[in-house]
Amino acid sequence: MPGYVIHLAVGKVYEEKNKIKNISIFRKGLIAPDMSEYSSKAHYGVDSSHPDLKRFLSENKDFDEFKEGYFLHLVTDYLFYNCFLKTWSPTIYEDYDRLNETLIQKYKIEIPGEIQHIVKFKSGKPEILDEKTIETFIDAVGKIDIRGILQKGNINFENELLMEYK
Repeated sequence: MPGYVIHLAVGKVYEEKNKIKNISIFRKGLIAPDMSEYSSKAHYGVDSSHPDLKRFLSENKDFDEFKEGYFLHLVTDYLFYNCFLKTWSPTIYEDYDRLNETLIQKYKIEIPGEIQHIVKFKSGKPEILDEKTIETFIDAVGKIDIRGILQKGNINFENELLMEYK
């Protein structure tokens, strides 16, 4: 899964493009799937790297800011693993820690209280993730029309989603 700060940065880009009535609730939804001790169930798939977006849409009909943030989280995970990440290694978690400060400053992120103890910081250059490439990913995913997908209830949107990302 992308780190919390990456999810929050995607959320910030999304918030700037869309009018979110209750940003606090939206952000709770944005981090909720990774807060669960039952992560595979929270991601509607076998694990966080394989979220089942169609299942989420079929099981959720009425959408509010929480579910909008939640779905954006799942879309971010889906695209991160299926389009963005070319190499996986356990050191990716250290890369998140190395990128956190830069991303927090660039996207003006406030870390929610419930995850402040989880977000870590390390110095040094990332080994797997490139700062500019991750920023391009954040900006692209944050601009996807999540509301349009939710409103249509279109469960055959994956090709459209991949095209929007690219």
